[in-house]
Order: sequence, then structure tokens, then C-alpha cells
Amino acid sequence: MSWKNTEHRYGSLSIALHWLMLVLIVAVYCTMEFRSLFPKGSDGRTLMVQAHFMFGLTVFALVWLRLLARVIAPTPQIVPAVPLWQAIPAKLMHLALYALMIGLPLAGWLILSAKGKPIPFYGLELPALIGKNPDLAEQIEHWHVLIAEAGYWLIGLHAAAALFHHYISRDNTLTRMLPRRS
Repeated sequence: MSWKNTEHRYGSLSIALHWLMLVLIVAVYCTMEFRSLFPKGSDGRTLMVQAHFMFGLTVFALVWLRLLARVIAPTPQIVPAVPLWQAIPAKLMHLALYALMIGLPLAGWLILSAKGKPIPFYGLELPALIGKNPDLAEQIEHWHVLIAEAGYWLIGLHAAAALFHHYISRDNTLTRMLPRRS
């Protein structure tokens, strides 16, 4: 299988990035959901919060590679072709997912910057994007949480649409993104 997309199938790069980013996004959500299992100030909670930042920033870094892969190669055709009433919402859904993968990590980076906290990234400390401003940090955090909650719905709808296409429409939407079986 080629690393690059063809007109019939996604390439190994796009497939690997898609599923790796799913795992990372699940990890991002899990670290925030499970942080409450640990008392505030504990090492476990600190580890969960730092992992949340690092996984989120990893999504932010990889989304640019994913967009590049999308630009340099064709998007495989869906066979049979989907009707327009499905194609338009699908494009909007993909735009929303990309906005989520860019916007939420960027907002997290801005929150840490505005709180004057370090921005951990696998042993490195990334630079602050803005100066310390606790009020702004609180406002950004409000939107970060709200949009992250909407992300559950976006991801769920994306998965449901893939299953709809596979089991109801019986087209190749899902199989284009699955690794080939040997």
C-alpha cells in the first residue's frame, strides 16, 4: 500500500494518522474525565493534567501533517457516490473536526499561557503564546470546556455516519480508511 492517497483508497499515512489521532483524542478526553479520581494537588492528578496537555498538543502537531497529506493527494472517491444531501454535511463535519483538532489544543495552550503556567511537551517547555492574564484564561477555559463537550457529539456523529455508510448505504466510505488486511 502506498503512503499517499489514491483516487480509490486512503494511503497508509492518512490511515495511520486518522487512527493514531483517534487514540490520542480518546486519551485527551480520558485524562480529563479520570483526573477527578485523584485528589487535587496529588501526583496522580498532576500527571493526568500534564498528559492531557501533552496529548492535546500532539494532536495539534499531527493535524498539520494530516492536512498536508490531504492537500498533496486526492481524496478517494466514495463508491457509489453519495447524494448531495449527504456530501454537504459530511464536508461540514470534517471542517468541524479539523477546527476541533486545531482550536482546542490552541485554546489549551492559550489557557496555560494566560495562567502563567508552564506548557509541558514531552520534557520540553513550550513558550507562552500570550502574557499572564487570569481573567482571559478563565474566559478561554469556559469556551475550551464548552467546545470539548460539543466534541463528544461531533466524534459520535462522525462514527455513526461511518457505520451508516458501511451497514446501510453499503458504500466504501469506511473501508477507504481501514488498514488493508493481508
